[in-house]
Amino acid sequence: MSHTTGADAKGHYFVPAASNYSTTLSMGIFLMALGLILKVNAVPEGAWAMPIGAAMIVYVLFGWFGEIIHENLNGSYTHWEDRSYRTGMVWFIFSEVMFFACFFGVLYYARRISLPELASYEDALNPYMGFTAAWPSSGPMGDPFTPMGPWGIPALNTLLLLTSGATLTWAHWGLIKNKRSHLILGLILTVLLGAIFLGFQAYEYIHAYSELGLTLGAGIYGATFFILTGFHGMHVTLGTIMLAVILGRCMKGHFSEHNHFAFEAVAWYWHFVDVVWLILFVFVYWL
Repeated sequence: MSHTTGADAKGHYFVPAASNYSTTLSMGIFLMALGLILKVNAVPEGAWAMPIGAAMIVYVLFGWFGEIIHENLNGSYTHWEDRSYRTGMVWFIFSEVMFFACFFGVLYYARRISLPELASYEDALNPYMGFTAAWPSSGPMGDPFTPMGPWGIPALNTLLLLTSGATLTWAHWGLIKNKRSHLILGLILTVLLGAIFLGFQAYEYIHAYSELGLTLGAGIYGATFFILTGFHGMHVTLGTIMLAVILGRCMKGHFSEHNHFAFEAVAWYWHFVDVVWLILFVFVYWL
């Protein structure tokens, strides 16, 4: 399939050449999932299926994004592609909002509906006599634990993420004003703050398991705590990697004050991660 550049297309949508990346990505995801299932069921082939699938996914990420970067730098894209990428990123972040909304919904259901209902039965009919709906709770059958307080590492991590949002905005301002030193320094600080956040979260998990008895076996509190903080930590990890990639591209001069959507997309994602943490800090750690 032939394709034309943005300059030749005269306002028409850019059509790239045919590619096998989508097929390779699907096969990689399938092998990753298959390998995990086999590994859980102690099938030896799972040990090699997962790394092969992971290698295929990494290959696609480098190759596919590399081609997109090359097309953009060659001037193949027009306002049509820019609008499509922006629309796609908005819908992606919306899907992430719904993803976290599901888990916050679980937390709300457990605290405001499920636990009060379990504690409201008459003693004669209640198989969990003496159970109260006080939160935090491991539920009627969970292991005892000490809840994670809001101050200390959680508060420090909140400060780190809020500061990272400010440094990223400063970097964006440097890009728009063509102040390269501000751009690079702002991104370096943002990446470092994200990495420090992850380090503190890893320490918090070790502390929770070894000293507080706060594990996945600690009933509904333990489950919601690790699901919400764990998935958020995964998003911070992905965001930090993306910021590091953008930093490398900025050092190579890939962006200008008028053409830098990749930077904006990662910035949107990072600010979304910041907002989720603020909500998480209030409802998981504080209240």
